[in-house]
Amino acid sequence: MIARTRIQKIAAFVTVIVLCFSFYNAKAQDHKAKFKVIAFYTGRNDKAHISFMHEANRWFPEMAKKYNFTYDSTKNWNNMNPEFLAKYQIVIFLDTRPDDASQRAAFEQYIKKGGGWIGFHFSAFALTPSDYPQNWDWYHDEFLGSGQYSSNTWHPTSAILRVEDTKHPVTKGLPKTFKASPNEWYRWEHDLRTNPAIDILLAIDSTSFPLGTGPKQSEIWHSGYYPVVWTNKNYRMVYFNMGHNAIDYDGGTDKEQSQTFDNDIQNKLIINTLLWLGAGKK
Repeated sequence: MIARTRIQKIAAFVTVIVLCFSFYNAKAQDHKAKFKVIAFYTGRNDKAHISFMHEANRWFPEMAKKYNFTYDSTKNWNNMNPEFLAKYQIVIFLDTRPDDASQRAAFEQYIKKGGGWIGFHFSAFALTPSDYPQNWDWYHDEFLGSGQYSSNTWHPTSAILRVEDTKHPVTKGLPKTFKASPNEWYRWEHDLRTNPAIDILLAIDSTSFPLGTGPKQSEIWHSGYYPVVWTNKNYRMVYFNMGHNAIDYDGGTDKEQSQTFDNDIQNKLIINTLLWLGAGKK
């Protein structure tokens, strides 16, 4: 009788240990990162872009902790290779694009195999002639659809943005219009409305006009249609025109005067995008 009781106690103890281990393992699985993000940046031109890059590399790790994904960043563009990219579900271009032919090929392969991408502001810039010429047709004409850069507003100014596609996961929960952080807004060579592959998610609302302060009249927009966030239906990607903080160039102090991520509604837009791409669905 004593032996049987002892065996029952041992069995009960083993059961408790197994249950505890199972619970711990389940919790560990819960905390396992949902997806992995890698951000590429250059950080060598234009203090406004550098300011944004540093801000992004502070903000994204905070969001990674909150929403259970991992965030890495690198300025080593040699990591733009198939082996390295295969570790990540989302690639972010914070300020520029790859210029090396092998890096471009690796990125295109990654995207065509279903990888996710987020690009900010200058990552879509291309102008011939310039230090960033349009010499990558697949990226600028097919993937982004925008072609070359045409012009911009100045100084960096807040704009009222209008949600164009209210049914897309990226715009879920956003108001129809909201005020964006100050930014240098871009105009593009191609009219994205004529491209059936492009889904324009947000555009500048007409209540923003006049947009910009000059001094050049061409830097002040009074009318027109300007997409600022869009996706290509054939790929898992979203481009954001945001990413240029206001800097005190005129006063000569180069002091940061605005922050891109100091905007809860705009941040929700970016978080929605991360979670949508991280889910691995078109």
